[in-house]
Amino acid sequence: MIDVPEIDLTDPAVLLDLPAAYAPAREKSPVVRLLAPGFGPFWAVTRHAEARAVLSDPRLEINSGSFMRPDVPEHCRPYMRTMSEMNGSEHTRLRRLVAPAFTPRKAAEFGPRIEAVVERLLDALPERTPADLLAGFSRPLPMEVICELVGIPAADRPSWHEYGVAVAAGHGEAFGAAIPAIIEGARAAIAAARAEPAGNLVSDLARVAEEDGDRLSDDELVTMVWLLVLAGQTPANLIANAVATLLAHPAQLAALRDDPGLMPRAVEELARWCTPQIMTVPRFPREDVEIGGVTVPKGEPVTVSVASANRDPRVFDEPERFDLTREPAPHLGFGHGAHFCVGASLARVQTGVALGVLLRRYPGMEAAGEAAYLPDPGTLRLASLPVTLRPAG
Repeated sequence: MIDVPEIDLTDPAVLLDLPAAYAPAREKSPVVRLLAPGFGPFWAVTRHAEARAVLSDPRLEINSGSFMRPDVPEHCRPYMRTMSEMNGSEHTRLRRLVAPAFTPRKAAEFGPRIEAVVERLLDALPERTPADLLAGFSRPLPMEVICELVGIPAADRPSWHEYGVAVAAGHGEAFGAAIPAIIEGARAAIAAARAEPAGNLVSDLARVAEEDGDRLSDDELVTMVWLLVLAGQTPANLIANAVATLLAHPAQLAALRDDPGLMPRAVEELARWCTPQIMTVPRFPREDVEIGGVTVPKGEPVTVSVASANRDPRVFDEPERFDLTREPAPHLGFGHGAHFCVGASLARVQTGVALGVLLRRYPGMEAAGEAAYLPDPGTLRLASLPVTLRPAG
């Protein structure tokens, strides 16, 4: 019988270095119990093989009731339930309809437009004086990209940046006010795409129709825009985490500056090493489920510790070594299985373009203070990222 370790998520030392906290537990058991105030039994999978199995197991379902929040206006609630909260055939249908708009080829084609956004944001930052790269660059970048994808008019984009800040906060009066504004803006963009298709994601999705005639309704397109806004937080945090990680590993940073061809591998290693999603959305077993020799009872929440699985020595050679030349391996930074991040290709391109332009323009970029991470057991994210941007010469 396996002795299941426990990890206390209220311990500050645990939150400061989650991969280190999970490492000894991972060697004892593929599953641990998490202790957190306000939660009952809560399980986390620590090993890579078992994590992939859990994320692919149809017996473990995502709870679809999390979108019913009191701070969301009643008429907006139907749009809050995205395909990331769906299971089975309902999820499969939507995934089939939207997937063609998120292929690696489509993401690569969008690269030049992302690069133009990156250049514009960097133009607005001060050089040779400290700047917060999180607030001034990595946080607004995904929302600007989303506006490009959706077809939001230039005049409305400052408001959408405010909505993005409110959504990132996740609660409060501004959050509740942002929701109907996003819904209204999405409806207008969809109507414009239907009337006059343009070279953006919404136009592509509006044109999609299966051979059987199935297509996305306007309500489903609005919900997709809301999912894009939510998902935009991932590249914002990944880019910031990536810059902080590179600055903390100067030899690796120098290697990437010297050889931009390393960027695709660099993005994969960064997604393994400092992925923002360090804990997946919980799954709930429809029956008692055995995970790596541990029985998890029906109905008790199970999460995957991505921070632990991405450092599993059974899969990754010297997992505690950050190495941009590492042979690509199946990290879980974008998930796995049916709910693998549909926008992973776009997030990869966005991260690679952002880092590439940043390093090309500012080869002398250096830290201007401590990059402090927030104590969050589910998301690896910075409070700020002070840097000095030093151009060549």
